[in-house]
Amino acid sequence: MIKDRWFTVTEIDPTTYAISEYGHWEKVHSFLLLGQKQAALIDTGLGIDNIKRITDQLTDLPIAVITTHVHADHIGSHGQFETIYVHKEDADWLINGIKGLSLAQIRKDMSRDISLPVPETFDPNTYIPFQGKPTAFLQEGDVLDIGGRKIEIYHTPGHSPGHISLFDHANGYLFTGDLLYDVTPIYAFYPSTSPVDLVASLEKITEIPGVTQVFGSHNTLGLDPSILQEVKKAVRELREQKVVAHGTGIHQFDGFSVQF
Repeated sequence: MIKDRWFTVTEIDPTTYAISEYGHWEKVHSFLLLGQKQAALIDTGLGIDNIKRITDQLTDLPIAVITTHVHADHIGSHGQFETIYVHKEDADWLINGIKGLSLAQIRKDMSRDISLPVPETFDPNTYIPFQGKPTAFLQEGDVLDIGGRKIEIYHTPGHSPGHISLFDHANGYLFTGDLLYDVTPIYAFYPSTSPVDLVASLEKITEIPGVTQVFGSHNTLGLDPSILQEVKKAVRELREQKVVAHGTGIHQFDGFSVQF
């Protein structure tokens, strides 16, 4: 297995890899899925170091980057790849940056609480998030066939307007981006977020049949699909308690929490 100074590579199965950045407080995961014809890279991490160094060691296949959403910690190495897909609702952020989110704030978030040595090429004072035009837009129901492996797109807004989750039909893997993970709160408290949409999106993923493993983009790598039953209960509780609104704080459930 690959040993690297910044990235931790975990083989989920012989054609699926997690590329994790445990040296940063956000504990971000990107995922490389290998098909017979091409590979799909779900997000490209923080950009503190170049993720292409890792993908080059894992595959010779052409790589299409699939963006779960356009936040700096998920698009860091987008500039290293030619083919980039994003949902059209997040496309403006990818091209022009997120309005109302200052570069100073992004740099502060990127450079704090780092527990591993960073490469010499990383300077938080000059760090600039990727901006560029995507190759194509994704939408609800799109299916990407990478060769013997079909990846279905679910539009799951809330955390961002164009947030997507991806379902790998061949293996039953559900990649939930920042819609669902454990340990730290899933959040929809910024003005650019929507608690109502987030809860609807959580409900949507509980209805996907055949999920064998849930892979969020932060913290624990791989969650048991039973968490989706907890999500179903949480959706009901949040609505019954009438707390699906900005400013209602952190809501704790069995295995995860949300913050509005």
